[in-house]
Amino acid sequence: MGDFNSKKINKVNFGSDIQELPNREIGKEGLRKKILQKGNSWKTPFPGDEIQVHYRVKLQDGEYFDSSYDKGKPFTFKLGQGEVIKGWDEGLATMKKSEKAIFTIPPNLGYGEIGSLPLIPPNSTLIFEIELVSWNSIRDISGDGGILKKIIKEGEGWATPKDVDEVLVKYVASTEDGKILSKFEDAIEFSLLEGHLYPAMKKCIRTMRKGEIVELTVKPAYYFGNSSFDGDGIGILQSNSNLIIHLELISWKIVVDVTGDNKVLKKLIKVGEGYDHPIEGSLAKVMYIGKHEDGTVFERKGSDEEPFEYVCSEGQINDSLDRAIMTMRKGEAATVTISSDSVLYEIKLVDFNKEKPFWKMDTKEKLEACEKIKNEGNVLFKDGNFQCASRKYDKALKFIQFDHSFNSDERCRANALRLSCYLNNAACKLKVGEHQEASKMCSKVIEYDPCNVKALFRRAQAYLRINELEKAEIDIKKALQVDPNNRDVKVIYKEMKNKQKQYAQHEVKIFSTMLSRLA
Repeated sequence: MGDFNSKKINKVNFGSDIQELPNREIGKEGLRKKILQKGNSWKTPFPGDEIQVHYRVKLQDGEYFDSSYDKGKPFTFKLGQGEVIKGWDEGLATMKKSEKAIFTIPPNLGYGEIGSLPLIPPNSTLIFEIELVSWNSIRDISGDGGILKKIIKEGEGWATPKDVDEVLVKYVASTEDGKILSKFEDAIEFSLLEGHLYPAMKKCIRTMRKGEIVELTVKPAYYFGNSSFDGDGIGILQSNSNLIIHLELISWKIVVDVTGDNKVLKKLIKVGEGYDHPIEGSLAKVMYIGKHEDGTVFERKGSDEEPFEYVCSEGQINDSLDRAIMTMRKGEAATVTISSDSVLYEIKLVDFNKEKPFWKMDTKEKLEACEKIKNEGNVLFKDGNFQCASRKYDKALKFIQFDHSFNSDERCRANALRLSCYLNNAACKLKVGEHQEASKMCSKVIEYDPCNVKALFRRAQAYLRINELEKAEIDIKKALQVDPNNRDVKVIYKEMKNKQKQYAQHEVKIFSTMLSRLA
């Protein structure tokens, strides 16, 4: 706690407005605390934080023999690191900024049986009057002491940048003795996805809030990491020297990983209104410009006065761009980078109209909406847009999935629409090679109508594609029993017989090979 000496200590006035609070015990080892003045915050320091305190100390029933006030500056130490007696580490962890308190510290939490002669005899109980002036929070960013972050200035709010965000920072990197290695005092912007220079900066920035200023102490293992930095200036550092980085997070641009694989990234330029955004089937009004990596414009749609209108999820624009637009809010402006196409879009969502949700519709509206969307799917199927058509049939089914409120006529119509959507969707799945899904769709129809020839035919097609020949034969024979003259069923019956013949020949060949090897 500083150099003890025997000079007389001046009495320090802790203030005339002090209101003493009752004594309370901290822990179970005899440490007691009496608050003289409450702190002005709810926060308390954490282990590792750099603490600044003023104090006076005396023996129980003795005179004060040491004081930081007489030395003219607060005493500084790191909490919970064993730099002070245990009673201080435990007691100061309960204090708030500007709080003043008296701590009664028993020998087992002070200097114990040895004491600190000549001023502190063995087994002495100590009385400390302590004022917590302030502290700098220090966090172990790497978890192994390799990157320590000391907070110089607290940031605003609670949000911190995500891995894909683009940050704007100022920093100065130097050696422990102050030799500058690199600096950007006029601010530099970069993506956390790619990183910049020192890996420690990237790790630290993800923990910072807007406006926060910190000092990083970086051990050699974290100089480079996976960074592409070429190391200019690092040669100045000794192999066992720490790197010091003074870092300020000015702001950042929010980037949304639209597809979850970093292949479609939306960078927010202007925040939109409210919280609502377009969904599948919404009529979106947008303006956008598409550019290649070299800046060449290849597409331009709409303006503020006459925005381009399209229906979401209907294949009318680039699918990745469509998905990004469905994350936007009205009035939002953003750039969308699509790495697979090596293109960038500058886009603004001017407005959009959402469909009425099915739970707000009456039964008549639900049936009409289901039929309308199913017909839209039919148009997409004829145009060869099978994925979008499949989504339309899925969407149409949602309007009639709960039919408890339908009367008998409405329920009959809903069943007809349901079977039609399943059959049409099965045709889509067959076209895109999703044969297992196709068979499931057909099975739902057959559960309701076991003699439905279309369902039997399409399920047999799916079984043939995945070589489930026995199952395919059962469905084909059943379909021919219902409709013996069905041309399409006869065609796949012939295909099935050919496959069975090929399979039998294959088995004979394998069996012959096995016999020859045995002989």
